[in-house]
Amino acid sequence: MKKKRKLGIGFKITSGYIILIVCLIVAALVLNNQITSLQKERNDIIKYDSQMRMMSNNLERQILNMESSLHRYLITDNETHLDKFNEEMATWKASYDELSTIVYDFSSGQEQLEVVHNGIEDWINNIGQPLMNAILANDNEEILAAFNGVESSLAISELQQKFTAFRTFETEAIQEKVAELNDQNTALTYSLFAILTLIATVTIVIFTIISRNIAGSINEVTEAIQDMNASEGKVRKRITAKTNDEVRDLVLATNSLLTTLENRQWYQTNLAEVVTAYQGVDTLDELGEVLLKSLTTRTHSVYGAFYIQDIRNHNKFNKISAFAETGDDVGRDSFEVGQGFIGQSVKEKRVLSYDNKDNSFHYLETSLGNIPISNGIIVPVLFGREVVAVFELASLKPYSEQHRELIKEVVVHLGVTINSISGRMEVIRLLNESQAMTEELQVQSEELQTQSEELKMQTEELTTINERLEERTRDAEQKTHELEKVQVELRQSAEQLRQSSNYKSEFLANMSHELRTPLNSILILSEMLAENHEQHLSEDELEYAKVIHDSGEDLLNLINDILDLSKVEAGKMDLWFREMDVYEIPQHIQNLFLPVANQKGLELSVDVANDLAEIFHTDVKRFHQILNNLLSNALKFTEEGSVTVKVDKAHITPAMRQLSDTWITVSVTDTGIGIPKNKQNIVFESFQQADGATVRKYGGTGLGLSICREVTKLLGGWITLTSTEGQGSTFTVYLPSLPDGNAVQSSISEQEAVYTDATPALPMGVSKSIFDEKHILIVDDDYRNIYALRQALEHKGVHIIEATNGVECLNILQTTTRVDAVLMDIMMPEMDGYETMERIRKDLQLHELPIIALTAKAMKQDQDRAFEAGASDYISKPLNLEQLFSVLSVWLTSGESLRNV
Repeated sequence: MKKKRKLGIGFKITSGYIILIVCLIVAALVLNNQITSLQKERNDIIKYDSQMRMMSNNLERQILNMESSLHRYLITDNETHLDKFNEEMATWKASYDELSTIVYDFSSGQEQLEVVHNGIEDWINNIGQPLMNAILANDNEEILAAFNGVESSLAISELQQKFTAFRTFETEAIQEKVAELNDQNTALTYSLFAILTLIATVTIVIFTIISRNIAGSINEVTEAIQDMNASEGKVRKRITAKTNDEVRDLVLATNSLLTTLENRQWYQTNLAEVVTAYQGVDTLDELGEVLLKSLTTRTHSVYGAFYIQDIRNHNKFNKISAFAETGDDVGRDSFEVGQGFIGQSVKEKRVLSYDNKDNSFHYLETSLGNIPISNGIIVPVLFGREVVAVFELASLKPYSEQHRELIKEVVVHLGVTINSISGRMEVIRLLNESQAMTEELQVQSEELQTQSEELKMQTEELTTINERLEERTRDAEQKTHELEKVQVELRQSAEQLRQSSNYKSEFLANMSHELRTPLNSILILSEMLAENHEQHLSEDELEYAKVIHDSGEDLLNLINDILDLSKVEAGKMDLWFREMDVYEIPQHIQNLFLPVANQKGLELSVDVANDLAEIFHTDVKRFHQILNNLLSNALKFTEEGSVTVKVDKAHITPAMRQLSDTWITVSVTDTGIGIPKNKQNIVFESFQQADGATVRKYGGTGLGLSICREVTKLLGGWITLTSTEGQGSTFTVYLPSLPDGNAVQSSISEQEAVYTDATPALPMGVSKSIFDEKHILIVDDDYRNIYALRQALEHKGVHIIEATNGVECLNILQTTTRVDAVLMDIMMPEMDGYETMERIRKDLQLHELPIIALTAKAMKQDQDRAFEAGASDYISKPLNLEQLFSVLSVWLTSGESLRNV
């Protein structure tokens, strides 16, 4: 039987007074609200009337401004009126919309306003815009057709009447609303007493209802607490709040208490079940399966994957178990720390979750179809401060806070469990390995016993052998001492050989300079005599001059051959391997040797195989040197018949393939005198020919073939000879393609024997106007060279200034107002050419003055040093007049261009 509710009299009285006061306040508020509403409506009417008139007048003014702007432009042709038209045209619509908005919200005069809008549109479409378009198109006929003052004025007048009609209509509507407000004010006075009476009645009724609701809710709360206490927390009944007051708060607090107790009981029960489930597990695979099964069941997950840290690579995690795995594996097999979302969770050592409802990454496969999965949670498992495992769960709906707390509490002690299982597994593994090693040791122990017996026998044999070795060691030490003496003697011999080689190189360089210096004068003067510009020499004298010049050329070639041979023998010849087009060989041969062949009446043919690689890597300069020597000999020793050059692939042996995969053969075949069988071995030796008769008849030094053989070796190949006396000879050169150069020679570097200037030579008939009235300073300590150069250049109209050393040259340049070029010898007393050129450039600041270096020591480092000292160009002695004139013409022409600028 329910107990009656006890309510005090004071409470009832107080409640009655409160309700009465509330009713009075409500009545006052209602009255105030009505009065305020009437006042607001009156204010709105006044505000609307003001805004309606202002906006309609503004809109009317804009239309009138548009009409007047067009008329004023037609009268004044001032484009500012067009800008005014465009401005009003762009804003009138907004003004209309603003007016339409307040009319629509407050009045019923939309139809009148629509009439005004149609009138504006008609004026713009029929008069304003056509006239504006005609003005913009500058079409006078169209302007006259569109502009009609009477029609425009009539339209504007009609539009103004429509605005007046709209405002009149709105004024009448406002007056009607004011009358209605007055009637409402009168009715409010009569209705006030009725409202107060109604409020009092309603207050009493509401008070009664509230009292009953409060009593009912409190009774339900009391009953729920009593039932929960009696059932020891198993009751799950919830109370429904029927009021919105303090009693409702009591109801909600009671329901919250019931929910908390229920969740705590669920949490403790499931945590105990999960922890109990993986107790006694011996392997990590089994632990992963049990854990995933327990958690997926309790968190409503449909997929799961469990990863363990790799023992060898702690930055890698491997999957050991999965839940609901299908044909498409759940999760990747492994991942690195920081790789993907799960890798980032391991890196940050915190739980990460995701919610992707729109683009599901996986589908739950059922017998009825596939269901999209879009919610997941990734949980790292820590042991100390290190992540030892991580698992990921996926669900059809988001995880609740209750599920997250359960997962969080499960992994608190999971790291310890994993470490314990890993330790047990490692102990078992080590135990198994220990047992296996014990068995192996037993087997090895037996083998060692057998070997020990064998070693005893071998020890006895070794003792005997050792005695013999000691005797041999003493003999070897004595021989080693003798070899050390021989090695010292060899080192001394090598040092003497190196010094001899240096002395030989220096001697050859000095000899080249001493020979080239007088040879320079001989060649220049003999060439000038042979030209016979003044026509005062007889035929015999011209022949003498030609013989002198040819002899000088032969002497120069001999010097070059000797220097080349000395470099090859010393192993100090530079090689520059680069690309060569084998199909350009015929053109090279035709250009150089076809005139000689035609002069002797010989047939010269070149055959290049079609299957050759187009690009061949070798030292092109040395290749041409070999080819030129062989062709020169072939043409020299052939009186009739032909000379044939054939370029083909070589048959490659295994030994050849070790050096290069690409080889060519170059064969030079002639129908000349041939070489006897017993002489073929000596023709490649220095200063050797077939016999003395050959020397007397054909000339030559016997160095060409020797140089060809040695240079061919440096290029990685060899040369062979096949010859029959009286029928001709065939020289065949075998060469490899070496893109990276010859490794044997890659560390050897020595100066070039003869520097070949790449400046193109001009013909002897070059225009004298280039040299007329030019002033050239010749600096040379050898008067013969000065004399020869002066004779050659004065024929061109050049004024010569002479200096015998560097100091005199600097004095002349400081005192002479005009010097167009300087021919500078290098080897001079007091101040050599290098220092003189540096002083000219740095001290005298003559940076644009052409300085051409002349020297008989035509080594490559001489060229580089000359350019570093300030030389503009470089010519080696003995000079070729055509080359000299060509170089001078280039620099004198460029000097004139600079002065003109």
